[in-house]
Amino acid sequence: MTNDAITTAALPLAPGHWTMDPLHSSVHFTIRHLGISTVRGRFSAFGAELYVGATADDVRVSATIELASVDTGSPERDAHLRAADRLDVARRPTMTYRSTRVRGGDAEWTMDGELTIGDVTRPVSLAVDFGGLGDSPVGSARHAGFGARGRIRRSDFGLDFAPGVLGDVVGIQLDLQFVQPAGG
Repeated sequence: MTNDAITTAALPLAPGHWTMDPLHSSVHFTIRHLGISTVRGRFSAFGAELYVGATADDVRVSATIELASVDTGSPERDAHLRAADRLDVARRPTMTYRSTRVRGGDAEWTMDGELTIGDVTRPVSLAVDFGGLGDSPVGSARHAGFGARGRIRRSDFGLDFAPGVLGDVVGIQLDLQFVQPAGG
C-alpha cells in the first residue's frame, strides 16, 4: 500500500536540515565486466543533505560525489577510469543528485530525482529503505539510517566507453546516516 501524503510524524523524523554522518555512510556501485563477472567499487569523497518538512512532499535530498574518488581496489584501474577517455574527471569532476519527490509509506519508499554527470541530467528513481533511528552513545544527537539503490545506464550520461568490455547498466547502493538537527 502506497500513501503519497504520509507525514513526517509517521517517519518519525524531526523537521529541519539533517547533516550526513560521513563516518557511517558509503556510496558503492557495481558493473559487469566482459558480461561474465561483476566489478564492485565505491566513491570515497561525497556529501549529502536531508531536509525534512511537514509532509513527504516537503522532503528533499541532495548529494554530490567526487568522481576522482573512484576506488575499485585497483589503483591502476582507478587511474585509467579517471582519464579523459573514460570518466574524464577534469571535465566532469562531480556527479550530483537532487530529489524531486519522495513517495511511499511503511517499508516501501521511492525517491525520484535528477542525476547530473557533467552536462547531462537525467531522471533517476531510487528504492529507499528507512533503517530507523538511533541515539549516538557519544553526545546526544539522534541518527537516522537509510539505504537507497537503483540502476542507471551509463550511456545515458555520455559514458559509453569500452562497450563490450564494461556493461551499460551500473548498479548504485547508498548507505547513508544523517544527524538530527540541534533542538529537533
